[in-house]
Amino acid sequence: MHYFKSFLEVAGVLIVMMSLIPLIRSDYWTFRVFEYPRLQKLVLCVAVTGIYISLFFSTDLQTLILSGAFLLNTIYLCYLVYPFTRLAGTVIEPAKKHLPENRLSILSSNVFQDNRNTEGCMNLIRKYDPDVLLLLETDRFWHESTLALQKDYPYEVPVPLENTYGMLLYSKLELSDVQVRYLVDEEIPSIKAQVALPSGQRIQLFCVHPTPPVPGENLHSTERDKELLLVAKEVKASRLPCIVVGDLNDVAWSYTTDLFTKISGLLDPRIGRGFYNTFHAGMPLLRFPLDHVFCSTDFKLVELARLENFSSDHFPILLSLQYEQAASAEQEEPEAEPEDIELANEKISKEVPE
Repeated sequence: MHYFKSFLEVAGVLIVMMSLIPLIRSDYWTFRVFEYPRLQKLVLCVAVTGIYISLFFSTDLQTLILSGAFLLNTIYLCYLVYPFTRLAGTVIEPAKKHLPENRLSILSSNVFQDNRNTEGCMNLIRKYDPDVLLLLETDRFWHESTLALQKDYPYEVPVPLENTYGMLLYSKLELSDVQVRYLVDEEIPSIKAQVALPSGQRIQLFCVHPTPPVPGENLHSTERDKELLLVAKEVKASRLPCIVVGDLNDVAWSYTTDLFTKISGLLDPRIGRGFYNTFHAGMPLLRFPLDHVFCSTDFKLVELARLENFSSDHFPILLSLQYEQAASAEQEEPEAEPEDIELANEKISKEVPE
């Protein structure tokens, strides 16, 4: 039992360290990657704390300190996870009116470039029939394999690339003022376009897929953070209702995502509804919410769903929104404090490490 106690103590201390490391605001990947498994850390922390206290609790100083640290870490992780549970309040209200002319459904899917199950992807698209479709990690093969969509989706913005950052944007609704941009890296595109709802109301759409802070991709989160915050500032300055969609390569609860929502004023439909983990589809115990759709306060929620996988490493996500003119007066917009604005400006102006 002595060895088991030591094992629990080492495991508990490691979990505490993994919870504290993200508090260091470094862009280096070793600090940012520990933001991802927050739910997993909570489950492990609850298990370790419960077993340790029930089996080995005593009044000796070391046990008291460790028990207290494990309990505090459990409470801290519960506090961080709570907004994404059904116990918390939602920030986007459900649509109670039926206004089909003001509705917009978006399906976003990282297809995994080496995946060849294009038939599964096409079947999924036909099944859910979204108004707007964003396919990520799309190369020339994926573009050629989805050309049949042009029949139902007359508006297309193809950006096929062989570097896993290609994009294909399809829309049934009119697209205008389309821009393919390379905001931070000349090899990483993003798309900006206006979407016309059947009512005539125009929506500003941003499609993004920045690099993740992991070895083999990018050792720092600098480029990702900079791109997201540049988009956030554009959203804030826009006079149109806005939607940001894509694989942000960041989890919903990270401090950079929190900063993004404060600077942009956008709402996260996950809050109060669930995690909707989209990656990794093949690892049930290691899944994180990396694929996102954020919207301005002008919208109410019709549907949010994680869809079935078609051999990709990501699950697709489907969001249906309804534009309502009065919604912005009924929903609270996230606000940035002066220190948030200062931090965002610092991140935007920061040099990208070599």
